[in-house]
Amino acid sequence: MSDEIDIAALTAWFAREVPGFRGPLAAARIAGGQSNPTYRLSAPSGDYVLRRKPPGPLLPSAHAVEREFRVMKALQGSAVPVPPIHALCEDDGVIGSTFFVMGFVPGRVFMDARLPGEAPADRAAIFDSMNATIAALHSVDVGAVGLGDFGRPGNYMARQIGRWTKQYRASETEDIPAMNALIDWLGAYTPPEDRVAIVHGDYRMDNLLLHPSEPRAVALLDWELSTLGDPIADFAYHCMAWRIPPDLFRGLAGTDLLAHGIPSEAEYVARYCERTGRSGIPDWTYYIAYGLFRLAAIMQGIAKRAIDGTAASTDAVEMGRKARPLAELGWSIARGG
Repeated sequence: MSDEIDIAALTAWFAREVPGFRGPLAAARIAGGQSNPTYRLSAPSGDYVLRRKPPGPLLPSAHAVEREFRVMKALQGSAVPVPPIHALCEDDGVIGSTFFVMGFVPGRVFMDARLPGEAPADRAAIFDSMNATIAALHSVDVGAVGLGDFGRPGNYMARQIGRWTKQYRASETEDIPAMNALIDWLGAYTPPEDRVAIVHGDYRMDNLLLHPSEPRAVALLDWELSTLGDPIADFAYHCMAWRIPPDLFRGLAGTDLLAHGIPSEAEYVARYCERTGRSGIPDWTYYIAYGLFRLAAIMQGIAKRAIDGTAASTDAVEMGRKARPLAELGWSIARGG
């Protein structure tokens, strides 16, 4: 770890900033994650998790660990399960980039949304807990938790399409006709917004920590893309899993859902609507196509970081190759496929 984190400098910072800390401190990189390097820290005073920005040149507004820190701190004690938050360090002189520290929460992470090895009843309970968690997030009173200025009000979808188009163009390494078509199609119309909520920005099964032995969520992680915006865009991005094949990106398409105990997309959407007081979701196809466009843009960013040598994960090249098929799937859905 000495080549990545200066343990002596980090220990000194902990002593100053983290209440109750007692050293010595040890650190180990947590595998997985494409964006912000994450470490488990151990000390006599307890276990912690450190999230940092990666070293090297970064795209504007990317790797926003400061935003992760702020939103999770604001959600402490709410119905949204988040880890205990300790402190933020914006001084690059400590370990070379901005970072924050939170408490370590024991739990399970499932990379495969089909939940292999789980009983059908437990799968059903996990999906219901996942549904309840995002519904709770979208029901938080943003003013009451001090996040009224966490994002710009209004015109969310148009701004997001513009933002991710810009990010995609900045990371572009090859011409993807389906992505170009999606950009034009999405930009020609944006659904009206009826609510503003805290949006997670990357709500997926593998960003949710499940209880070590019970079928329920105990912590929602990876908040760097969070902001205020249209909750349906956030929910649809999550529901892309029902459209994506498992071999493309952790999806459910083609799975015998009933046999697995997993709700259908329609059932899952209906339960979310019940929990959030909606009678339905207009423009659902638009939101799903947007989510695939956005995921393809994220994958293209990973591809570019792999080329530049700043990727946070060893499988970045493989992940980057998924931009094209994800864009093609999104364009197919947009055309009614």
